Amino acid sequence: MEEPTGRHGLKVTTLGRTDLEVTPVGLGLAAIGRPAYITLGRDDDLGEDRDVAAMRDRTWAVLDAAREAGVRHVDAARSYGRAEEFLAGWLAARGVAPGELTVSSKWGYEYVGGWRLDAERHEVKDLSAERLRRQFGETRALLGDHLSLYQIHSATVESGVFDDEEVLDGLRALRAEGVAVGLSTTGPRQADAVDRAVATGLFDTVQSTWNLLERSAGDALARAHAAGLGVIVKEGVANGRLTARAAPGPPVAAARERGVTPVAVALAAVLARPWAGVVLSGAASAGQLRDNLAAVDVAWDDDLEERLAGLTEDPGAYWDRRAALAWS
Repeated sequence: MEEPTGRHGLKVTTLGRTDLEVTPVGLGLAAIGRPAYITLGRDDDLGEDRDVAAMRDRTWAVLDAAREAGVRHVDAARSYGRAEEFLAGWLAARGVAPGELTVSSKWGYEYVGGWRLDAERHEVKDLSAERLRRQFGETRALLGDHLSLYQIHSATVESGVFDDEEVLDGLRALRAEGVAVGLSTTGPRQADAVDRAVATGLFDTVQSTWNLLERSAGDALARAHAAGLGVIVKEGVANGRLTARAAPGPPVAAARERGVTPVAVALAAVLARPWAGVVLSGAASAGQLRDNLAAVDVAWDDDLEERLAGLTEDPGAYWDRRAALAWS
């Protein structure tokens, strides 16, 4: 069942077979929970002042804007610097009750950047059961009863996580405690990971990259949706490649015709997929969030679909290009 909420008329729905309430656009904290990330144009978005206090204030401002607009889903991760810490402080300061927002986080990567832009490494991955136990404890200590969805961060078939019974048992235990469990995917074999997740019968949600440049997971996400999983889409603007600063001609022209930004067109493309439950905004400011929310008002039609279909890239080439993006 759907009901309107917020000034932007966002519809509230439940995510897949869970009872978690979400809106078509959610808020991801990857870009504002740490000083460096692989999004184009961060110097323009954030400037030079990226100390902890400045990034906390920025995060709170975006969270305030999201709450005012009626956004119901906020997504973090252990590797997003201090994102969970910033979110926890905001939830307490604003008196947000558990369940008012669907709060999700992820385990598997650890932030090791030391709050430096020039760090040699910013995060390290370990999908072991020991990492799950430790990071869940850290997440629970910060987010408490607000946490409603916990996800494997960047699960791949090659990682072996789908065959690790200790990890799977740990996730089953979380479900038994009332925490929904999911996974995010990455790389040119996202579809294989999604299908493996569905086959386990364990997962409630899947969070995958899908955008106008990288559509390869689409059929698998449709299968996941049909199986009852909630589908969360990340990187809908391709780490900045579909924003005004870098978008190719067709989405720029389509945006101009509709009086919106290329970002709104890119996110509208995601929302037009019948299997998409939520697309995450990676906004770094309240203004960017407003641009992102405009996607819900873009009428997607066959003309747009045809005009923008030719943007699709080879998955291998897309992920190679993403891997080459500099942390800034």
